[in-house]
This record gives sequence, C-alpha cells and structure tokens, in this order.
Amino acid sequence: MISMAKPQIGEEEKKAVLEVLDSGIIAQGPRVKAFEEAFAEMCGTRFAIATTSGTTALNVALLANGIGPGDEVITSAFTFIASANSILYTGAKPVFVDIDARTYNLDPQKIKAAITPRTKAIMPVHLYGLMCDMDPIMAIAKEHDLVVIEDACQSHGAEYKGAKAGTFGMGAFSLYPTKNITSGEGGMITTDDPVVDEKCRVIRQHGMRRRYYHDELGYNFRMTDVHAAIGLEQLKKLGKFNQVRRSNAAFLSKNLKGVVSPLEPEGNVHVYHQYTVRVPDGRREELKSFLQEQGIGSEVYYPVPIHQQSFYVADYGYDVQLPETEQAAQEVLSLPVHPGLTQDDLDRIVATVNEWAE
Repeated sequence: MISMAKPQIGEEEKKAVLEVLDSGIIAQGPRVKAFEEAFAEMCGTRFAIATTSGTTALNVALLANGIGPGDEVITSAFTFIASANSILYTGAKPVFVDIDARTYNLDPQKIKAAITPRTKAIMPVHLYGLMCDMDPIMAIAKEHDLVVIEDACQSHGAEYKGAKAGTFGMGAFSLYPTKNITSGEGGMITTDDPVVDEKCRVIRQHGMRRRYYHDELGYNFRMTDVHAAIGLEQLKKLGKFNQVRRSNAAFLSKNLKGVVSPLEPEGNVHVYHQYTVRVPDGRREELKSFLQEQGIGSEVYYPVPIHQQSFYVADYGYDVQLPETEQAAQEVLSLPVHPGLTQDDLDRIVATVNEWAE
C-alpha cells in the first residue's frame, strides 16, 4: 500500500530522545529553548514559542493579542476545523470568507466586505503548503488596524515573495506526525514582537512570570524536551524534505492526466504538505475507489467545510453560502507526495490515475 503520509524518523531522532531521557530533564527545558531558537532562525523571526499542538499555538496567539468575547476573526472555512475552533475557544466568532478557486486559500478580494466594527483579526490559512496572497491581506489589515495571525500549520518553510510563512503577522505551526516535520506532537508560534512573545510564554505556563506567582489565567500548553529533541533533528532535515516533496509534486504535475494539478503562483514556494488535485464532473469518489483498489492511498481534505459542520450550524447558527469553498469540497483529492515515496511509487501513482482517466 502506498500510504498518504509516512513520518521520516531516523536514528538521529531516536538518539536525541534517549539523550533527553538519560538527562533527567524531560519536561520543558533546554531542548525546548534550543528548538525555539532554531525554529525562529529558520523562519526569520525574532522569537518562537513552543506549545503542545498547532491548535494551542493558534489559541495562544489569539489570546496574546487580546482576542476574546464579542470579537470577530476573519478566516477560511476550507481547512481543518482546529483553525476556527481556536477562535471559538477565546469566545470570539469566526467569520468565514470564500476561497480563491485556484489556490484554495482565502480570497483577499472578499475580505473587506466581511469587516465590521467587531473585527479584530484576520487568520489566513496557508493550506496544503501554499501561502496566501499576503500583500493585499496585509494592506487590508493595516488599513483597518487588524491583527494578522497566519495559520501556517501546513506550511513549514513555504515562501511568498522571498519571505517565509510565519513572518508577516504572527505565525502558528503544527508539528503533528503527518506534517512536513514533526515533534511527535506539538506546535510553534512565531513573532517579532517582544511584548507578544512574553505574553505567549505567560499564557502557555499557567499565567506565571515567576514560579508559583500567577498573574492571570493561563494554561498548561508546554512542550516537553522529548518532543523538542525530535523536532530539533527534524528541523535540520526540513530543507531536504521540502525539496523532495517539491520534486515529487513536479513529477506528478508533469505526468498526470484527467485531473487538475495544484497551482504554484509566481513568487511562491509551495512545500506540498498535500498534493491536491481537482477531479471534475463528479468523479472524485470513483477515482478514490479506483486508487484504493490498486493499493494507493488518497484522502479528501476537507469533505465538509467548517461552516457546514453540524455543530457550527446547530450550536452557532451559521447560515452562509461560500460557493468556491463548497465546490472545492466536492472535487478535491489529495495524492501521496511525502518524502518516503520511491520513483516506483510515483510511477505507479501516475499510471493508475492515467489508467482511470483513459
């Protein structure tokens, strides 16, 4: 079976974990600090703050910017539900804007119409490893004095006009096992603002600035040194991993028939967390089943947009039409692109899709 994802864990990660276990410092310690510093250097930001997951990274980033009850945050409904849930956790309201049909990312042209006096932030989601069109988004944010929190959970190392994901506003990254790099589980926040950096660290650790002195409501969102040890070794391999993903994606795009391959706009460096095609004419499930029969994994990210999820409709009263989002949810299919694929695997994926197409 050719799997959709395969974490690339080597002897370096195993050795690093054993060193942490032998050290006796297992909780948040020197490895977390080193991982934060290395991650900030990779992105090109002043600070990085490690957390327990991409979800908690988003949640802390919002809280550190004072987002709370009565506020609105503009974001995409075409993403994993954690993006919008992190807004709900603060008591604020996600306001969904439709996507660009070519990139699957937030359409900047539709943001202004969604701004109200309650809007406090924009959360662009860099879906599948491709960054949003950040210049117009940042211009709108500046014009309306809005915070920008990049959901970069799928876009480690992605670039837009020479700048890395996580450097435009604040960034939030996931280190879940299927991501471009992993720490087993974990998240990372990036920022250039020392005030926000300090605020994130206080929220992450029970509201403490001094041990056992609690200045505000905080949470236990600390990363362990065990996870950080894995993440440090993975970070050293990120460039290679992304290069292989891009090479695999280029091969697929050159050779696949009968599907619409993903777009990499000029000025972007797509890191292909997912290689997502469109399958027209209502034939997606047919292709998915055919691939499964041939021992090739594929997945739909995401079959139900967030604004149509049952509890968003029943509990929060969402009743909005997002035609491009809803159309994409009916047509997208992700194919294997991870660094563990061999050339034989890639040839087999192409041959199977093309056999179906013909």
